[in-house]
Amino acid sequence: MEEKKVSIVDVAKKSGVSTATVSRVVNQLGGYSKETEKKVLKTIKEYGFRPNVNAIGLRTKRSHCVGVIVPDITNEFFAKIVRILDIFFIKYNYSVLICDSNEDPELEARHIQDMFDKNVDGLIYVSGMESISPILKNHKVPVVFIDRSPKDAEVIVQSDNFQGGYLAAKELLKAGCRKPLLLRDYRMASTIQQRRRGFMEALKENGMECQRDYEVAVMPDYMSAKEKISEILTEKGCCFDGIFTTNDMMALGAMHALAEAGYSVPQQVKLVGFDNVSLSEFCSPPMTTIAQNTEQLAMVAGKALLKLIRKEDIEKKEYVVPVSIQVRSTT
Repeated sequence: MEEKKVSIVDVAKKSGVSTATVSRVVNQLGGYSKETEKKVLKTIKEYGFRPNVNAIGLRTKRSHCVGVIVPDITNEFFAKIVRILDIFFIKYNYSVLICDSNEDPELEARHIQDMFDKNVDGLIYVSGMESISPILKNHKVPVVFIDRSPKDAEVIVQSDNFQGGYLAAKELLKAGCRKPLLLRDYRMASTIQQRRRGFMEALKENGMECQRDYEVAVMPDYMSAKEKISEILTEKGCCFDGIFTTNDMMALGAMHALAEAGYSVPQQVKLVGFDNVSLSEFCSPPMTTIAQNTEQLAMVAGKALLKLIRKEDIEKKEYVVPVSIQVRSTT
């Protein structure tokens, strides 16, 4: 015989509180003492109470789901953000729906519409678009943009990309570079623009400029970076003494191209990447890179979205998370 499911009424009776109080504790809405919260949560755990999400949704017109859209779930940087967001929202009884846009604007727009069709309560969004999609403007669902900052975005959480580019250039200069090459993502999203500006600013402060021949734009992947550096080495020889790439996979491609052409890192060419993904530490030689704080990025975005969903005031609409440089063996 099937065991009777524990209801919110049962939890209220066993806890000695009202069903409204149990509901507030479950949804973490406040208005109760710490002692009451502890008592209700203990009862929930003891009797295995699980809220009926569908019933809550019909009553409150909320799905208790949040959407997360990223451009590449296989990218370690975005995968870490998704994982932290999932853990964060589970604590508040939200399910997380994850979509991968594959850097495709049409697919990205479709995912946004699908999220809204599923009545998500909020959206955390790494946008590949230069400006906000019209679909977003026509909905009242709260949105927090993370990592990238499209035009007209209201609530943004991003790393200090300008400082990251600046620190990369300073490290190369400190290591003795006088002809540094900038190998960047060709798309020039807000993150790339900021990293480029920081890099250029540090060079300018030291009386240097990055000449046109020393700035190269490619697809932001390992093979594109490797092929481009190989091409430069074949056509011009090693005309640079340092490289800053706008992500770590590009840096690894550049490093391997140099090795195959017989150039040593860091003896002949210094190298700085960006992101501090795992491969940067475990490649040979270990890579100097700019570290983004993925945990802080995700937590700040999650907390901001939760406040927007609850219609609470947020402290500010643009959050800039500090970066740091991890100096290893490539400089």
